Amino acid sequence: MSTLRVTAFIASQYDKAMQQPSYRFLLLLLGFPLHIIRLIVVILQPSKTTVLKGSDRRRQELFDQEKKKQAFFKQEKSLKATNQIVDERLKQECNDQNEGLLFQRLRRDVSIFLTKPVGFTIGLVLAVPMYVLLMIYANPYVKYIAERLLMMVYVVFGVTALVFTILYLSPFDPAINLLGEQASKEQIEAFNRVYGLDQSYLTQLWQAVQGIWTFDLGQSYEGNEEVVQTIFRRFPVTLQLTLLSLILAIVIAVPAGIYAAVKRHSFYDQFFMFVALIGLSIPSFWLGLVMILQFSIQLGWLPATYSSTNNLSLLMPAIVLGTSLTAAVARMTRSSTLDVIQEDYMMLAKAKGLSGWTVIVKHAVPNALIPVVTIIGLQFGGMLGGAAVVEKVFNISGLGSYIVDKQFIPDIPAVLGGVIYIAIVISIINLLVDLLYAFLDPRIRAKMKEY
Repeated sequence: MSTLRVTAFIASQYDKAMQQPSYRFLLLLLGFPLHIIRLIVVILQPSKTTVLKGSDRRRQELFDQEKKKQAFFKQEKSLKATNQIVDERLKQECNDQNEGLLFQRLRRDVSIFLTKPVGFTIGLVLAVPMYVLLMIYANPYVKYIAERLLMMVYVVFGVTALVFTILYLSPFDPAINLLGEQASKEQIEAFNRVYGLDQSYLTQLWQAVQGIWTFDLGQSYEGNEEVVQTIFRRFPVTLQLTLLSLILAIVIAVPAGIYAAVKRHSFYDQFFMFVALIGLSIPSFWLGLVMILQFSIQLGWLPATYSSTNNLSLLMPAIVLGTSLTAAVARMTRSSTLDVIQEDYMMLAKAKGLSGWTVIVKHAVPNALIPVVTIIGLQFGGMLGGAAVVEKVFNISGLGSYIVDKQFIPDIPAVLGGVIYIAIVISIINLLVDLLYAFLDPRIRAKMKEY
């Protein structure tokens, strides 16, 4: 009985997925041997040629349309010629309908075939990838994650093509910038030949795309370093800096924003919003220099430059990088909490006798966090890209400063690799943010189940 349920479940998921064009293509591709065999069976099965429904009425409509067209263009034809044109159009429509019915017969045949234990077993042998796709399709959460990961692949392709094109069209010449103005023509040609710069645009783009997926971007023009190894060595520092800034921002901004909303129009609320506005306005490089002057040179509390052996050396850069995020998250938290506090269910919770902070923590905060999570996800990507300024101020050998140093050459493999892997991390963060929506809001979970 369990086997019959499994086969019926697989067949029903197959029938549902075949009704969506994108999944239809994947199913036909992944289950190609099975579909070819069943298509032959369907074609060999005797079937009557379908006659277009309402063919007499449809023929009269086509005839009237043809006569009107001839009259409009003043190209009157004989009755015999007009009937011939109408018959050809009617025959074409009938053939189109028969082709559609052939696909419907194939879908129905495979669906019925999979409900049988023998057919299920044969399909499992011939089309294992198709079964994997059907299992992914059956779970709405897994399906959502798989589709987002597939979208991430398209994003990486798009970013690769865009960034490479910008670097390719750059007015800077890597050979001249690295070899100098006095370099001979033979030296420049040798440089371009070694790094493949003498090849066509499409050839270089294809090599760049291959390098992304094989983790082999070649060597940088400056320093002759392995690009992937350099990125893997520098990226953890940038990611650590960004995550520490994010944690500091959340720990400070979310409670402060909630408290400011609860104490609306109080001195604390006005003072905190004023500080948040200043935090949004201060340039990060200026704030970094001021903090170095105050806490490193004058007070001597913290080191002025980053050192991997001193954990405190990452504290000032994290504060500088997270200042604007803290201000943005605090303002969004306050605004979102104020909107939630005015809802009817908050008054109902208070009417039930719950204390003020219990209502805020249990009812207001979970509903107010949706836009806050959104702004955190968006700002995280900006922090990864904007960490270059902070890394330069505090002498951090991270990925951001690496991209800045290489882009004016332009060192295409180095810049392209850095940007692509940042894009991958941002895409993953956005996926986690979307999943966090479902965790925070039951309505989103319900919609995902219907997805």
